[in-house]
Amino acid sequence: MKKLKLGIVLCIAIAIGFGCSNSVRFTSDFLPRKQVVGEHSVAVGTVFYGKASYYGKKFHGRLTSNGETFDMNKLTAAHRSLPFGTKLKVTNLKNNKSVVVRINDRGPFKTTRIIDLSKGAAIKLAMIGDGVADVKLEVIGKLSKELDETAKIIMETYMD
Repeated sequence: MKKLKLGIVLCIAIAIGFGCSNSVRFTSDFLPRKQVVGEHSVAVGTVFYGKASYYGKKFHGRLTSNGETFDMNKLTAAHRSLPFGTKLKVTNLKNNKSVVVRINDRGPFKTTRIIDLSKGAAIKLAMIGDGVADVKLEVIGKLSKELDETAKIIMETYMD
């Protein structure tokens, strides 16, 4: 009975994930741990711990979930539910190196990870060789909507 319930829930989650996902990065290779419904604001100073991975060349030049073009060299990241524009200080717990990133995409789609970093951020954290790192995430701020929109316009104008 438990397996039947789990199977039904999994089928529903997959249907929702494939039917509602607007992320360009979402492919059949990934299954979301849970469907993100809306954004969840978190207070400045909130801290999370978990595993980070990074993505780069395969997605370079594609659109992110917030509509901007992904640049693997910029300091950006994907998170399942933090609002776009949220600024995080990410610290690699292995070497204590830190970087500030801006959330501009949705993910990661691996259940064991809490954030996907751009390759540029991963380089700053010296995690390229390992691929995955234990990290501390600190919410340090949020770009205002006006500033976020202005940044998007500037990127579209000058990065084409």
